[in-house]
Amino acid sequence: MTRIVLSLCSLLLSATVPAAEPPPAAEPHRLFEDYFERSLQLNPLQATFIGDHRYDDRLPNFISPAYLAESLGVERSYLDAALQFEPQALSAEDRLSLEIFLHERRTAIEGAAFPSELLPLDQMFSIATLMPLFGSATNAQPFETVQDYDRFLARMNDYLAWSDQAIANMRLGIAKKIVQPRVVMEKVQAQLAALVVDDPQKSLFYAPVAKFPDGFSAADRKRLEQAYRDAIVNRITPSYRRLYDFVRDEYLPQTRATVAWTALPGGKAWYAFLIKVNTTTDYTPDFIHDLGLKEVARIRGEMEQVKTQVGFRGDLHAFFRHLQDDPQFYYAKPGDLIAGYQDVKRRIDAVLPKFFAVFPRADYEVRPVEAFRAESAAGAMYQSPSADGSRPGIFYVNTFNLKAQPKFGMETLSLHEASPGHHFQISIQQELTGLPKFRRFGGNYTAYVEGWALYAESIGREMGLFTDPYQYYGRLSDEMLRAMRLVVDTGLHSRNWSREQAIAYMLDNSSMAPSDVEAEVERYIANPGQALGYKIGQIRIREMRSRAEAALGAKFDLKAFHTEVLRDGAVPMDVLEKKIERWIESRK
Repeated sequence: MTRIVLSLCSLLLSATVPAAEPPPAAEPHRLFEDYFERSLQLNPLQATFIGDHRYDDRLPNFISPAYLAESLGVERSYLDAALQFEPQALSAEDRLSLEIFLHERRTAIEGAAFPSELLPLDQMFSIATLMPLFGSATNAQPFETVQDYDRFLARMNDYLAWSDQAIANMRLGIAKKIVQPRVVMEKVQAQLAALVVDDPQKSLFYAPVAKFPDGFSAADRKRLEQAYRDAIVNRITPSYRRLYDFVRDEYLPQTRATVAWTALPGGKAWYAFLIKVNTTTDYTPDFIHDLGLKEVARIRGEMEQVKTQVGFRGDLHAFFRHLQDDPQFYYAKPGDLIAGYQDVKRRIDAVLPKFFAVFPRADYEVRPVEAFRAESAAGAMYQSPSADGSRPGIFYVNTFNLKAQPKFGMETLSLHEASPGHHFQISIQQELTGLPKFRRFGGNYTAYVEGWALYAESIGREMGLFTDPYQYYGRLSDEMLRAMRLVVDTGLHSRNWSREQAIAYMLDNSSMAPSDVEAEVERYIANPGQALGYKIGQIRIREMRSRAEAALGAKFDLKAFHTEVLRDGAVPMDVLEKKIERWIESRK
């Protein structure tokens, strides 16, 4: 799963700042920089994530009617301003930036037609579950100075408006029959329950005052401890309790038995939009479903070969059960799993210079997923570092169920989430100081970002990994997951598959733990279309490399190819393909 980020396209713009028309711009770069600066003011969570702490005291009400109306007006005004430029008169780099800028503004405007604000909670992501991560003093929100502590107090107060708005929006969603499936909200209810505590010292929001930095005066410690205790007891915990009670008593009884996004009013067009956003293609659900079936069949064939190589007697399903049940494939202690990933990190880091000419300045850490969200969180995820590298990236590993974290999947998962996957690509993008900031810190193109991470998995054997056939099986197992996603996501949302049907399909075609399969299927239910970008992006990047190898022959340089893919940050797939075509011509 990709990085934890908040983009202007997803959270849009806040009504708390006047939406003046963008200033006249003599060149597109000035317009891009003005837009990005405004985006940080209006989306202060994005600023916090990239290490710009000017707005750490703010949390706009992202889902309020005023916010949404204002955001749409700002997107339209910047689109109009950008359309004044003549692409042919620009440098190649500015023209590329303009194409991407126009694409993003049009996408945001198109997306505003769909009422996602009426579905503010799901088990994968919401402001309600992001806030305790910020308040844990281990995430992007800094707690190094007294001012830092005061800023988060202000941000906690702002959260109350969002929480109350979420309740109002969900009530409106009930009236309009735009509600989440029951299975999604049952998971959300469990997450919220963990955040409602009677003892303030057991709240995640108390963590900063439980471990003050050295150098704080006694007076500051006393004042801040009392202020945080008061905020938790009198504002934060009551807010979570109201949200929890609403979900339990009012919302859950109104949730739907269906899971298909197309079952919602306007859901067919909405799902088509989500496919387009996440794949940057015009592929139909039927095309994607059929592509997934073909990939699943191909990968099963390779799994059969591994089964034969290791000398296992029995059919593929028996091999799956062997991999699920044999204790040799699993750690018994969470700490050992984390240590194992740290060892994989060291081995991969040692061989990266043979395959890459550019490297991120920032490093990354391996951490377990926090306990309060571990039960319903993905098996792993990546959070990007600050832009200046002062805060490292984080490769989160979910240790809740060790049977969902097989040893044979560790090399593949590390390649994907860390280096040379997400950590490499995202960190390098942030460090491209010559790019406009909206490209350095934006570009949430799932097909590119996740496609690159899957491509990173695919070169593991070239990098000297997967020498153990079981580790190569782990590579196939993860590729099978991404292929099954093409089948299951479209099956759920366009072919009326049930949750149980989707689970059965994935269990039939993989050795994944049942709990992991259930979490995956419920992820696709809550976040339709997102999982489609992975395999589609990887296929297209691999096709680009194959074309380059065929066209250049002995002149093909793998390091140079990787540099070309990474050097402009995340872009739509058709933009990347044109870039690679120009690169091939330049090297003939």
